[in-house]
Amino acid sequence: MLSSLSIQNYALIDELSIDFSSGLSIITGETGAGKSILLGALGLVLGNRADSTTLKDMSKKCIVETQLLIKDYGLKTFFEEVDLDYEDHTIIRREILPSGKSRAFVNDTPVTLSVLSELRSKLIDIHSQHQTLQLSDNDFQLEVIDALAKNQTRVHQYKIELKKYNTLQSELSSLVNKQREANQQYDYNLHLYEELNAANIEADEQEALEEKLDKVNNVEEIKASLAEALQITSNEDIGVQNLLYILEQKLTKIAGYSKEYRELSDRISSVKIELDDIVSELEHANEAVDFDPYEAEQLNDRLQLLYSLQKKHYVNSNIELIRILEELSEKVAQVEGGEEIILAKEQEIQKIQQHIDRIAKEISDARKKELPKLISTLESLLGDLGMQHARFSIEVEMSNEYFANGKDRLSFLFSANKGGSFGALKKVASGGELSRIMLAIKKVLSEHTKLPTIIFDEIDTGVSGEISNKMAHIMQQMSRQMQVITITHLPQIAAKGSQHYKVFKEEVNGTTTTRLKQLSSDERIVEIAEMLSGKNISDSAITHAKELLN
Repeated sequence: MLSSLSIQNYALIDELSIDFSSGLSIITGETGAGKSILLGALGLVLGNRADSTTLKDMSKKCIVETQLLIKDYGLKTFFEEVDLDYEDHTIIRREILPSGKSRAFVNDTPVTLSVLSELRSKLIDIHSQHQTLQLSDNDFQLEVIDALAKNQTRVHQYKIELKKYNTLQSELSSLVNKQREANQQYDYNLHLYEELNAANIEADEQEALEEKLDKVNNVEEIKASLAEALQITSNEDIGVQNLLYILEQKLTKIAGYSKEYRELSDRISSVKIELDDIVSELEHANEAVDFDPYEAEQLNDRLQLLYSLQKKHYVNSNIELIRILEELSEKVAQVEGGEEIILAKEQEIQKIQQHIDRIAKEISDARKKELPKLISTLESLLGDLGMQHARFSIEVEMSNEYFANGKDRLSFLFSANKGGSFGALKKVASGGELSRIMLAIKKVLSEHTKLPTIIFDEIDTGVSGEISNKMAHIMQQMSRQMQVITITHLPQIAAKGSQHYKVFKEEVNGTTTTRLKQLSSDERIVEIAEMLSGKNISDSAITHAKELLN
């Protein structure tokens, strides 16, 4: 429940702080005194959008803070889910800076407005006159039915499964579109793939082929050079190999005379060994050189194929061709295996669809079961509120469509007069009738939902006299299970409150300021008498006010 509200620098409020109690609280005040400002400030701290125009003094920040007692409402799990510290006495603070930026805190932890709005839905229901229009909204009507049917868990599970279903449908649509595009390119991609695959391209092949072709194309020069090299190294008279042999013999003879000569001899021996190895390889290379015009043609053809494929695919290397081959393989496989993937996705959708349908059927059955009770309860409450001939015709029927809260189509019709035909609420009910219907519905909801606080903003619009007494009685009944705060202009309702607050304006240093105070017993008599007779309070109004309070 709402235990306190403090406001600084908001609209016409300099600074205001008020404590609230359980039961039925009444807020009254003249038109324009600032009752809407209070609701605006409360809405602000609970997540409504705001900007710097709400600041009374543009040089200071606006602070709205509320303390709520939430011990008995099972909110610990929610606090854990959104990573907030849970406190039985939870404090919510909202700050609006002169720049227009805002900050929100729950128990001194910064939160986003979306989290704040979600928390608000679990704490306070602020009923404004505008909200009466919700009566004609199917989602709101189903929410009322679901409260009686205890469908909250089923609807929550349905929404989870529906989200999965919609995600899968989106994935399937994407797969189908990709498959369509892939099919259109399949023949061309398959041709390119088979062409590249048949080429058996290797990553380092091109460089080896170019080197080999270069050798084949210059075979005569290579053969001549190798022959000359062998002549220079192995000629019996002047060859380097023979001369080196003679040199080795000369140094071997004197190697025993000193370490220096021995080292020179060893080095020459090493050179001779290396040269012998070189001569052997020159002989092998010379024997291997053989001009084969067919080989040259094969090498050239292979290189021309690689050059042609690179040019065709706008690349400069075999590595890039291999990457393109892999991409084409995936595209071809996507088409050839795409139908299986799509079929698997459709089967997955079908499975979750069956699960959703089962939950939707449970939701619908529970709703249908509660409809007679809801109709009877509403008609009874409206009878107490002076609408003895009010009748409802409420039906739910399962469709093939998936809606946000089930598969039901709802027919929620109303007749206010005896023998009258049924019609949509917004077409056949007057403003005063809508107010009474909404109060009856809120009464039903209060018995089946665990909401800490409800605030009625002039729900008594369009009613008076004995009906207002009946409305006040219903609010009193509701206040036994939850905190009820009512803004009203009717003395009959104002007199039924456990506590009474008055909103008023006063001028301070030439500036109009909105104030709020809790009235004492004597002040309540005066306030209600003024509501009965105006500023000039008569003795009979005082007497009547006392009677109402008693």
